[in-house]
Amino acid sequence: MGVAFRDGSVDADGFRIRYQEAGEGPPLVHLHGAGGLRLTSAHDLLSRAFRVIAFEMPGFGAADNQKTQTVQDLATTMAAAAEALGLSRFNLIGTSFGGTVASWVAMQRRDLVAALVLDAPSAIRPEGSEPVSGSPEEIAHRLYAHPERVPSTPVVEPAMAARRLTFVRRLRGPARDTVLEEGLRRLRVPTLVLFGTQDGVIPAEMGRIYKELIADAHLVFVYDAGHALMVERPEACAEVVTDFLERTDGFIISRTKTVVFP
Repeated sequence: MGVAFRDGSVDADGFRIRYQEAGEGPPLVHLHGAGGLRLTSAHDLLSRAFRVIAFEMPGFGAADNQKTQTVQDLATTMAAAAEALGLSRFNLIGTSFGGTVASWVAMQRRDLVAALVLDAPSAIRPEGSEPVSGSPEEIAHRLYAHPERVPSTPVVEPAMAARRLTFVRRLRGPARDTVLEEGLRRLRVPTLVLFGTQDGVIPAEMGRIYKELIADAHLVFVYDAGHALMVERPEACAEVVTDFLERTDGFIISRTKTVVFP
C-alpha cells in the first residue's frame, strides 16, 4: 500500500506539515482520522485518477501541537498547507475526525474546495460517543465490521496514541455543534457522504442528518463495512469517490450497484 507515494513537507501557519503524494490529475487532498496518517489501498486506487495529497495534520505526528485550540484553527492550518503547495482549487476528502476538519475547511474557504467527500465523518455524533481507543483488538472491533479480514493495524507507541487522543478530545467539539450545522446549511459545495452499514463508531443513520443539512449532498451506504471504509472496502470506496468527483452535478448514484450491494 502506498508504494508509489513519496514523502514531502510544507511550511504553513507556523508548522512543518508532512504529506505523502502520488498520482497525476485533479488534486485530491485527504485529511486522516484520529488514528493519524495511514495510507491504504484506496489511496493507491484514487491516485490512478487524481493527484492524491495525504496530509499528516499537526498534532498527529512526532511533534506535539499546543498551538491549535479548536477544530476551526486546524481547518485554517490545513487550508494554508494546501495553498502552500500551490493548490488554488482542489477536491477534499476527510475521514472520521478529518471529516470534521474538512467540513470546516469547506465552510471557511469555499473558494478552495471544488467538491467535498465526508468519509464516515464524526462532525455529528450521538451524545456520549467517544473517540476510538483501547487495545489493538478493541480498536479493530470498533473500526471494522470484519476485523479478522483486515491486516493488523500498525502498532502505535502508547505515548503517541495517548497524545493523539487528548488532542482529538480537545478539538472535536460537542456532539451536535449548532454553529457547524448552520454552516453546513449554508454550504454550496457538491458533497458526498459515505457510511459503512456496520459502522461501530458513528451510527450510519447519522448520515441522513448531513443529507438534510447540506443542499448539494449525496449519501451512500457501503454494504457490510465498518467505520474504516478506506481500509476495509478500498475498492468500493475508491470507485464511488472517483465516480462522484468525475461527475459531481451528474452524480445521482454510483454507476454500478456493486458498491452498495456487492
